[in-house]
Amino acid sequence: MAIVKPFKAVRAHRDKVALVSSKSREIYSPENLNAKLAFNPYTFLHVINPGYKYHKQDISGELRFKLVHNRYLEFKESNIFTQDETPAFYIYQKITATNSFCGIISATSVEDYHNNVIKKHEGTLKQREVLFETYLKNTGFNAEPVLLTYPDNDVITNIIKKHQETRAEFEFITTDKESHFLWIVTNQEDIDTITETFKEVDTLYIADGHHRSTSSCMLAQNLAEENPNHTGNEDYNFFMSYLLPESQLSIYEFNRFIKDLNGLTPDEFLIELDTYFRIENRGQELYKPSKKHHFSMYLNGEFYSLYLRKTSYEFTDVLSELDAQVLYQTILKPILGIVDIRNDSKIMYSQNKSDSLELKTKVDTGDFKVSFGMLPTSINELKSIVDEGLLMPPKTTYIEPKLRSALTIYEF
Repeated sequence: MAIVKPFKAVRAHRDKVALVSSKSREIYSPENLNAKLAFNPYTFLHVINPGYKYHKQDISGELRFKLVHNRYLEFKESNIFTQDETPAFYIYQKITATNSFCGIISATSVEDYHNNVIKKHEGTLKQREVLFETYLKNTGFNAEPVLLTYPDNDVITNIIKKHQETRAEFEFITTDKESHFLWIVTNQEDIDTITETFKEVDTLYIADGHHRSTSSCMLAQNLAEENPNHTGNEDYNFFMSYLLPESQLSIYEFNRFIKDLNGLTPDEFLIELDTYFRIENRGQELYKPSKKHHFSMYLNGEFYSLYLRKTSYEFTDVLSELDAQVLYQTILKPILGIVDIRNDSKIMYSQNKSDSLELKTKVDTGDFKVSFGMLPTSINELKSIVDEGLLMPPKTTYIEPKLRSALTIYEF
């Protein structure tokens, strides 16, 4: 049973939201970030880059987090942000050149996270968990929802479609030619229907935002311990999420780039690969896998196709069948000596959404010796691994939509 509830979002006025909302801070290069800050006084980037006001970009730690809180208060005091008077669900649609995503922004329960109703598919780093928990505690808000996915549901779909027939509260286009729409659901009948329908959903899967969800749960636990009158209904017992049906989730793969061959020559490396793979030299032909357990490789100026010899590899569980895990168990670890794929400096990852020639171009620069590509993971694979209580290797999935910051803000 999934617990979702409406909340009173803090958000920009409709005439300023296109200027206020932003991509995640990490997306911007230093040059682009400075340009945004210099020419747009309304951008939320001023809130999360509070040192810009004092010409100091190197402020960090709790001092920065407290200044973030102060800049946030300034946005509220300047009436850039106001809080809705009535709890609501928020239907958000994002349309790109290739996809349309539409789901519901709501408050979801930390209890569901602890009870494994909300499930994760990636591990998290303790250092980042603690850092973001400290950020949340000092700022008192979260401006970017966790992306959760659920099985398609006709009742929810029909409510969304009904509201899409009305005028959106937000309707704007960003410079990357993406359209954004937001509808506010305050009708009590619709709120009750959404709430009751999600009570029938057994599992919500985290698609993006593992550290944000984990940190929100850490914060809730700490605040509960500090609150002698804790009831479980406080706002800190929930975190903001974007609930998206499974059919609308877009999953892309990550390419792997390796800096050296672990002391092997290219010919010796190919011989080592022969144990696990049937290898075909494709020359300059760009090979893209079309089946599970097929891989593309670029080495020494040529493309290769690698087909797993299933008689040489043992499938022991659903994780062992995952292509990213196959690559790790057959090549990265035993041949290239990469054990810690999260932290080893010899490996680099890049999502393969748009540049199909990246396998070649990054190796041809001389920065890497070999690269690997594979099929994207399917939603059914992701769910199967999660349901078995297992975690995927790092950088297995690149999932869209990527959500903008400060369309809706959750305070606690």
